[in-house]
Amino acid sequence: MDSGNKFSLEGKRALVTGAGRGLGLAIANGLAQSGAQVALVSRSEDELRAAVQDIGPAATAFPADVAVRGAAAPLLNDVEHGLGGEIDIVVHAAGVQHREPAESFDPDEWDRVISINLTAPFLLSQELGKRQLEKGRSGSHIFIGSLSSQLSLPSVVAYTASKSGIYGVLRNLSLEWAGRGIRVNGLGPGYIRTKLTEAVFNDPERKQRMLQRIPMNRFGEPEELAGAAVFLASDASSYITGQLLMVDGGWTAS
Repeated sequence: MDSGNKFSLEGKRALVTGAGRGLGLAIANGLAQSGAQVALVSRSEDELRAAVQDIGPAATAFPADVAVRGAAAPLLNDVEHGLGGEIDIVVHAAGVQHREPAESFDPDEWDRVISINLTAPFLLSQELGKRQLEKGRSGSHIFIGSLSSQLSLPSVVAYTASKSGIYGVLRNLSLEWAGRGIRVNGLGPGYIRTKLTEAVFNDPERKQRMLQRIPMNRFGEPEELAGAAVFLASDASSYITGQLLMVDGGWTAS
């Protein structure tokens, strides 16, 4: 690693879930631009092919469904083999949403949202953390939270539960692993233009209400998460762990 640039990720290997589009793709691109070899993980092979073309030779596609129980170990084996070494960085960007009033919220949708947004990232970090601890390797684990990690939003009770849980998981992992060289942090995106937030942008009235809550008076773009992700992945944040860095245009500060 370039000792003169603490933001450099040269020589590092990163795994990004949900990397076929949206936030995951933007973060994967940012990590690659900072020097990392990046494993792109998504269920969609078509999206992965397009993502690899977009990022270039630093990116390698690994089609997988991280929500399948028992998927973490085989996925890490494939990625380590494909990238030629152990993983230093993981970013859990895979996520889903379901909007429905709490009194009628579908239990099957509850299970799906919790499985993909909360259980899957924990199990992947659990497996990667175990490997890093066994070999005495340092690491940076980055979870994706949300505005709803800190406050409540209507009709997304399962999403709020999952993202509140993510904040708890990253705090607990940081407590248990910080003294052994593994840092665990999170990013808390505000309203950023992705397929997950498409319902907001297609509703002019709701869109205007959201804008009124954002001190910067605009929505974010996926690329605006990349710098924060590089910071948390790199030695520039070497004394930071257990934190949820909000990238929300000032929403939670207002």
